[in-house]
Amino acid sequence: MRRYLFFFGLMFVPALAQAQGSGVSSIRPLYEQFRGWLIASAEQMPEAKYSYQPTDEVRTFGQILGHVANAAYTFCSAALGEENPNSSNFEEVTAKADVVKGVQDAFAYCDKAYAMDNAKAAEEVTFFGMNGSRLWVLNFHAMHDAEHYGNLITYFRLNGMVPPSSQGGM
Repeated sequence: MRRYLFFFGLMFVPALAQAQGSGVSSIRPLYEQFRGWLIASAEQMPEAKYSYQPTDEVRTFGQILGHVANAAYTFCSAALGEENPNSSNFEEVTAKADVVKGVQDAFAYCDKAYAMDNAKAAEEVTFFGMNGSRLWVLNFHAMHDAEHYGNLITYFRLNGMVPPSSQGGM
């Protein structure tokens, strides 16, 4: 049921964004919320569970976080119009401390993208062969974070743990 409520809630993201402002300020709160939950996920999962995967066909917990870090650099460098500064493949990193640092550093890099002014955010870019505004790339990134945080929620629950978004106070 929660899954349906989550996806139903995503239908109202444009209205929420409109109510909170325009341009980057309209999606920054979403980005900040998922950034916090993803960093907390990286920090809270015990290192022994970083190799957990429910089936052989899906990524491990650590690989999902590594993918999130890699993707953050890809999305945010495109939005900023910069070369991707990341030279690591965090999806291949296995030590928890290194994954946590990778996720934290990736989001620190993205913070400057989510601080760009509306004029720059309205500029058109090409991303993965599609044309859209820099704001569109940032929105795509926020939704990507939401998608993979949803994966991590399942991994937390399958391990008898409460995910950060259900702990309250975040």
